[in-house]
Amino acid sequence: MDRFNEYQLEQAFIELFKEQGYDYVHGESIVRDTRDVILYDDLRTFLRERYKTDGITENEISAAINYLESTEGGSVYAQNVEAIRLIMKGFAIKREDTSKPNLYINLIDYKDIKNNIFKFVNQLEIVENHNRIPDGIVFVNGIPLVVLEFKSAIKENTTIENAYDQLTVRYRRDIPSLFRYNAFVVISDGVNNKFGSFFAPYEYFYTWRKVEHDDEEMEGGFNSMFTMMQGLFRKERLLDVVHHFIFFPDTTSDEVKVVCRYPQYFATTLLFDNILRHSKINGGDGKGGTYFGATGCGKSYTMLFLARQLMQSKELSSPTIVLITDRTDLDDQLAKQFLNAKKFIGDETVMQVESREDLRTQLANRTSGGVFLTTIQKFEENTGLLSDRANIICISDEAHRSQTGLEQKTTITEKGVKRNYGFAKYLRDSFPNATYVGFTGTPKDDT
Repeated sequence: MDRFNEYQLEQAFIELFKEQGYDYVHGESIVRDTRDVILYDDLRTFLRERYKTDGITENEISAAINYLESTEGGSVYAQNVEAIRLIMKGFAIKREDTSKPNLYINLIDYKDIKNNIFKFVNQLEIVENHNRIPDGIVFVNGIPLVVLEFKSAIKENTTIENAYDQLTVRYRRDIPSLFRYNAFVVISDGVNNKFGSFFAPYEYFYTWRKVEHDDEEMEGGFNSMFTMMQGLFRKERLLDVVHHFIFFPDTTSDEVKVVCRYPQYFATTLLFDNILRHSKINGGDGKGGTYFGATGCGKSYTMLFLARQLMQSKELSSPTIVLITDRTDLDDQLAKQFLNAKKFIGDETVMQVESREDLRTQLANRTSGGVFLTTIQKFEENTGLLSDRANIICISDEAHRSQTGLEQKTTITEKGVKRNYGFAKYLRDSFPNATYVGFTGTPKDDT
């Protein structure tokens, strides 16, 4: 430790990226214009190979790159929103041969990981408003997705918060173009290793403490460097996070960008896989699973990440999602978030349902898609069948309160014996072939 410094930390990260199969290149060895933040040779190579069977031309490759780089101006945040959405979902370009249909371009091959070019570059000089040399940059197909900044753990007057300031103040001011394409940033001194949105306050930066969901959670220290590298920067994991786990609201007056934490990532992927297995489309029992998350763990964002995964699922035939709460204030809170996430979810029909009849009307002629937010109280004995489709996912918040009334209850009153069920029974009568998912902060066996 007496010789531990930033250089040695940088070298350690180089070796860890190489272990994950990334190509390593020192910035000084790359022949380029120092004003460029994209490695154009890599991007052209990827596009040329990826769309070879489509007969893509060099001019069409240039058109695709121009489309990625084009911007209407605005802040670094506005440009990042624009670029990351293009990276997440792709875009169409016109063909040189006008008799051919438009060619849809994906800048990353999310299905076949080996088709992508992963590169870790250190000490790459960038000249814009000022000369800056970031400690490390992760490029995928020439696009700078992650910027890393290191600080020495042995300097008493230096912390990773200084690395945060370096990125979000000095680099933002001096080389803003680098962050147009940024998915997230990493700050590290080897002992403390955190990642987060470039636009997030320092206190929202988080450690990735597990490689797999069933691993023991690692505490801080050097172990967190290994869990981050193996758990977040494994190639397929990194691309999964970029593809499905970076959320921008449709409209915002602030610079809001949410990058998943590892519990949200694992919860979403486990629930999604469980839903696929248990969906009645696949002959399952409709038991999608229950997620227990403590207060403040970001359950509503986990629901949002899950909704995106579900809506894009071919196996579930673009399902309809019914999001259920047990209080109007919770319904309003979730609705505010979901109504402002149509682009992220990938469906324009996201709405708060005011009544049972409204829900019945919305579902009457619908065969797929749509996110409908409602309260459990709208489901009672006379609600009846709303839809017998199997590609409906019912997600219940505070499921410990609303999803335990499946058995008949008998009470003795002055007028005799009264038999009734809870809301959960009537909900299932309304959607007999749906798959059910519960979110709760208070797990009970019945849930």
